[in-house]
Amino acid sequence: MRTSRILTVGAATVTAIALAATPAAAQEDTTTTFDLDAGTLDMTVPGTADLGNGGGGTTITGQLGVVTVDDTRAAADATWTAEVEATDFTTDDGGDASEIVTPGNIDYWSGAATATEGNGTFTPGQADAGAAEPLSDVTPITAFDHTGGTGNNSASWNPTLEVNVPLANVAGTYTGTVTHSVA
Repeated sequence: MRTSRILTVGAATVTAIALAATPAAAQEDTTTTFDLDAGTLDMTVPGTADLGNGGGGTTITGQLGVVTVDDTRAAADATWTAEVEATDFTTDDGGDASEIVTPGNIDYWSGAATATEGNGTFTPGQADAGAAEPLSDVTPITAFDHTGGTGNNSASWNPTLEVNVPLANVAGTYTGTVTHSVA
């Protein structure tokens, strides 16, 4: 019987050595961060535009250049409306009526989009020349809008201005400002 006791003591010693040889599990934490940037609703427009020339009592028609709305808000409701308004167009000092073309004499039409990205519905304010609207210096008109859709989107268009020059206006270079905004 003596042999079996030695084996039992030997087995217990081997088990104790095996447990002592197993290293404890190591664990270290890494604090991890990232920045989530807020998206924006931006618009780009041409810096200048030359609509051409014509005489008093005529209509001068020209394109303004590409207008783009870029919506990177990644919103669940990515709706926006772009509006447009204008100042008086004047020559010389604009001191009398014959040196001024008011915004009401300038028709605007956005036309169809030249490019779009994203989902939702992109709608021109004035799809064609027949839908042209007079500009105002008081109440903006809708140039383009986007309804529905989610996430990022963009739209571009090249609006046309039709300047209905009053017959009594004097010759000269007329300058004014067309302002687009988006919200």
